[in-house]
Amino acid sequence: MSQPSYQERRGQIETYFDRTAVQAWARLTSDAPLGRIRATVRAGRDQMRAKLLSWLPHDLSGQRLLDAGCGTGALAVEAARRGADVVAIDLSPKLIELARERLGQVPGGGRVEFLSGDMLDPALGRFDHVVAMDSVIHYRTEDAVAALSLLAQRTTGSILFTFAPSTPLLAAMIRLGRLLPRSDRAPWLEPMAEKTLTRLMQQDPVLSAWTGGRTERVSSGFYKSQAMEWSRQ
Repeated sequence: MSQPSYQERRGQIETYFDRTAVQAWARLTSDAPLGRIRATVRAGRDQMRAKLLSWLPHDLSGQRLLDAGCGTGALAVEAARRGADVVAIDLSPKLIELARERLGQVPGGGRVEFLSGDMLDPALGRFDHVVAMDSVIHYRTEDAVAALSLLAQRTTGSILFTFAPSTPLLAAMIRLGRLLPRSDRAPWLEPMAEKTLTRLMQQDPVLSAWTGGRTERVSSGFYKSQAMEWSRQ
């Protein structure tokens, strides 16, 4: 992995969410009214989360799941309701604090542990499934593949993740976003070409033992994201 690149971008993401975007993210992930653009983002994220959850077993009893980049924890809570033992981790301590505040009683026998830190930390242990929704979208393709490879070393079942698909429209949106004042600017997306991403994953020493499965794109206004499923052979 290009460690300096990964570490630098990780620091930018943590700073953005803890110092700039917590209130906006709290509204985005709640039922509060939103403007037209952010409403399309909320709808897209809701659709993507439902898609990833539909790719997981309906009954997760006795299985351990990592929600890598959990945000305010909506996916983690739903997985726990299916019986999973969920470790939900995010770089932002403030988002984790918000997730804990929102966490109510989890029916179904599962549980959620919210943590602030690095999703690649080996101390988190091993998992049956990993879900990384919009967690590697800010990293270069090579760094994203390296991160997924590290997660695969500790995963026995499947990894579900999303990436920003490389399209002319998304490239134009990113260029527009970079014109915003720096104080309002999120760490920009790193669009990935699906063929390049797949090739690099197939060439990776760890991921070469895995098989690509379902893939599906969600497009909702300013939200453009593509989900992929990889499983152990």
